[in-house]
Amino acid sequence: MHDLAAAANDRVDAIVADTLALCAVESPSRDAAASRRSADAVRALLVDRLGATVTEQTIDGHVHVRATWGAPRVLLLCHHDTVWPLGTVDRIPLADGDLVSGPGTVDMKGGIAIAVHALAMLREAGGDAALEGVDLLITGDEEVGSPTSRPIIEASTARAALVLEAAAHGGEVKTGRKGVSIYRLEVVGRAAHAGVEPELGVNAAVALAHAVLALTELGDAAAGTSVTPTVLQAGTTTNTVPASAWIAVDVRAWTVAEQQRVDDAIRALVSPLAGAAIVVHGGINRPPLERAMAVDLYTQAAAVAAELGFEPLRETAVGGGSDGNFTAGAGIPTLDGLGPWGGGAHADHEHAVRAAFAPRTALVAGMVRRLLED
Repeated sequence: MHDLAAAANDRVDAIVADTLALCAVESPSRDAAASRRSADAVRALLVDRLGATVTEQTIDGHVHVRATWGAPRVLLLCHHDTVWPLGTVDRIPLADGDLVSGPGTVDMKGGIAIAVHALAMLREAGGDAALEGVDLLITGDEEVGSPTSRPIIEASTARAALVLEAAAHGGEVKTGRKGVSIYRLEVVGRAAHAGVEPELGVNAAVALAHAVLALTELGDAAAGTSVTPTVLQAGTTTNTVPASAWIAVDVRAWTVAEQQRVDDAIRALVSPLAGAAIVVHGGINRPPLERAMAVDLYTQAAAVAAELGFEPLRETAVGGGSDGNFTAGAGIPTLDGLGPWGGGAHADHEHAVRAAFAPRTALVAGMVRRLLED
């Protein structure tokens, strides 16, 4: 294993350079032209570093890039889209130092570079045969909920998924992620003149207020389940009883059972205000990544880290979702957070720690080699 650690150290400048090159090609999720340019940059990297045969799927303007060697057994999962609008790199320039900083560095183009160089090290040591069984999938819509890539991800036949999202701040890999549900509750009432005959109306705003209180009762802090009303709107004019109102709701849960409990309860909501109706849109977006789906891979990764001579590998669980939620939900053992550690994802101070790139690349290479040998 020490050969991997040395090889990763030797190529850290190239890993960082590739990260910054990918970041320089901006890729907001909903911009089809930007997604195309970013996918071209990813394709060029895969061809240059891996000699890969690259395939693509473009769905609703989102470009998903893939390189596969033989029948997939190990899925490496990344995304090349970001939350940043075009022009952000002019406002927040990319920089290389102790911190590799700028939009997209830690979320998650640094992870793409790590995945590519981890595979490149294995290929340099053993040729394409060393990658037999690897499936590298780099999607283009993760930041908007993976609406077009989710079926592709869930159709994977791999026996293990390694997700190159950023590690936690201390370098911990992620063995748990909360499931995410997203709802929009529409309340239908009846309009009336607020001054002349308010009694003839059914006030959707009042009905919405009751719904908000009912929603807040569905959370369970002890179980780690949050039900959070976020954006809401009611009414049209100040002198009209509101005929309609709506609210957006964010739900997070550690377990499938809790996520389903809340979903059932939201769909069963009935307004206590006579004449008002509640219509529920949305639902479960990402199932949880429960630790049971990650613990075996984490144990193996910890053993690889020890063989590489690294500090003990730690684990954590986080509230945010990733595409690892989908692989776990599809029954594929999944280990997340294998990208670099840093901070500021989705914020102006986004950065990856430069010292993270070499050990993470060696760890991913070691995990892929171990899983393929198994």
